[in-house]
Formats: sequence, C-alpha cells, structure tokens
Amino acid sequence: YIIRLKSNRKLACLAEEFLLYDDNHPWEEKEVYFRSVPYQAASWSKPRRVCIRSTREAGELLFSHAFIVISFSENISPERVFETYKKRGTMENYIKEAKNSFFFDKTDSPEFTENHARMMVSVLAYNLFNFLKTCCFDKKWRGPQVNTIRLRLFKVAGKLVRTARQMYLKLSSSHVYQADFYHVFRRIQRIRQYI
Repeated sequence: YIIRLKSNRKLACLAEEFLLYDDNHPWEEKEVYFRSVPYQAASWSKPRRVCIRSTREAGELLFSHAFIVISFSENISPERVFETYKKRGTMENYIKEAKNSFFFDKTDSPEFTENHARMMVSVLAYNLFNFLKTCCFDKKWRGPQVNTIRLRLFKVAGKLVRTARQMYLKLSSSHVYQADFYHVFRRIQRIRQYI
C-alpha cells in the first residue's frame, strides 16, 4: 500500500529533525530532501515506514513536508515512493475527468444493460476526445482537462444560417481563442481527407 498521511505535530517534528538550514545555500534556489523513518501512530498495531519529502520553495524561509506511509521494502528509495504516488494521483485525475466531464459514473437505470451501454458511450466519448487532443491539438492544449477545453474552444457564440442551398455556421468574431479554434478545425479537416 501507499497512503498519504495528514501532517501532525509528531510527524512535523520527525521531519524537522533531519533538516539542516545552511546559511551558505542560495535562498533563490528550491531545496527538496527525501528520507524515510519508522513511525507508529497511536491507532497502529506496529511501526510502519513513513517517507518524508521536505520542500523549501525558492525565496521561502521554511520547509513544507509531505508524508506517505508504505508497505514497500527498504530497498525502494523515498524519491521513488513519491514518484509512484504522483503517478497514482495523475491516474485519479483521469478517472475524475471521466466521471465529471463524460458522466462515466452515471448509472441511474435499474437495468444493468442500460447502465453498461451508457458507460460504454462515455468511454467512447472519452477516447475520441483524447484521440482529438493527441492528433489535432498543439502541445499547450494537450494538458488542460476537457471542461477547460470545452469552455475555451467549443463554447462559442454562433448562429446557424440556412439558405436554399446551404447551411452556414457563423461564429462570433470576438472569440478570444479564435485562432486556436480554427487551427484545430483545419487539422480535423486534414484528417478527414484521409478517411
């Protein structure tokens, strides 16, 4: 297991014991230290290994601490533990995005088949959107989550005009992200030529 611990007075004291405040260290540079210590909370039956990350941001005076309790062997370094935990947090963000943006968890029907079909449509939408991000978006647009992209690129004031022969979608000329929108749109058109 790998579990984040809330800070308490005893953990903070343990973290501060290992820190050395050096007057010769440049204060405009960030400092990060990792260590692991045995720790036993009052409700625990035995001591467990707790990894500590102490970070002093550039220009700050004091360190902030993060604590993770693990069941891994001593051979795994505290740096590796925090890297693993960070990846886990990233995966939780993907799950949260699927639930909040594509209603992946919406199972309000009493029938299993209906809930399953709805979930599969959400999965398809999620995968199509990620395919769109990978193939059509610039690097700066690949990081934000779908709600941010929807708000900035796709929620644009527009008007559908129908004539005898064609339909036109007229978009607002004062759209802030207009250049990015048309850049993505042109890439989608290029992909469509190959299908």
